[in-house]
Amino acid sequence: MTSILPCLWFEKEAEEAAKLYCSIFKNAKLGAVTRYGKQGREVHGMPEGSLLAIEFSLDGNDFLALNGGPLFKFTEAVSFQVLCETQKEVDHYWKKLSAGGDPKAQQCGWLKDKFGLSWQVVPRVLAGLLRDKDPEKAARTMKALLQMKKLDIAALQRAHAGGMANARKPRRK
Repeated sequence: MTSILPCLWFEKEAEEAAKLYCSIFKNAKLGAVTRYGKQGREVHGMPEGSLLAIEFSLDGNDFLALNGGPLFKFTEAVSFQVLCETQKEVDHYWKKLSAGGDPKAQQCGWLKDKFGLSWQVVPRVLAGLLRDKDPEKAARTMKALLQMKKLDIAALQRAHAGGMANARKPRRK
């Protein structure tokens, strides 16, 4: 059990969100559910028996999704990074997490899902490319990154190796 549990505030979509996220990640599970009772209705305004919170786990990371009403909304100030080994993983998470989200909020591997929560779908190799001791290679990688929405591992590696002209070449399938 973790000592820090991220709590995600939803208006009334906590269960829907938890189920969606668990359907996207291979190593995921839903956990305990807490429901609103009679007490505090004058404060929270939620119907008795409706879902207050649901616990869930994604790849060993525990979360709590809370139905708290319309008072608070997600912002880009907090996001979750999904670190991917392959382009196939990048493509999978990008497609699933961005479905129904805001296409205008997509840049440099960032996206907003249909609930307004921000995610970063990032290949693990990216950090090494950006931290290269050769500043020109790192700069070329950053320049390519800034032109992308969904990240393309091969294009980032081409930019790192030889420049932007190489980054724009389409990937072979």
